[in-house]
Amino acid sequence: MNGQRALLVVAGLAGMIGVALAAAGAHLPGGERLATAGNMAMAQAPALLALGFFVPATALLMSISAWAIALGLIGFSGALAFHALSGSAALSFVAPIGGTTMMLGWLGIAVASLLMRKR
Repeated sequence: MNGQRALLVVAGLAGMIGVALAAAGAHLPGGERLATAGNMAMAQAPALLALGFFVPATALLMSISAWAIALGLIGFSGALAFHALSGSAALSFVAPIGGTTMMLGWLGIAVASLLMRKR
């Protein structure tokens, strides 16, 4: 599976998991962390979808940045969901790492866009 196709898979999963987590957060007592995780996943899913469709495989910085967003999302939302569902804060240190990784991914998208040559 090529990188663009894999990003599309991640985008689809992020959208589906985002809806599920947001719904769980709305219906479970004390589900604020699940709702936050779901909202973050749903916010990143369309961006990953667009990046998967429109970023050429040769745009290395853009591809790395897109994957940073995807991996950061997994870390951030995963840590929040784990804490909410298990009651354990054992992985809580992963959430800020995931959030920072997402921010660096978005910064990479901006830098890559500035460095792109006109066609």
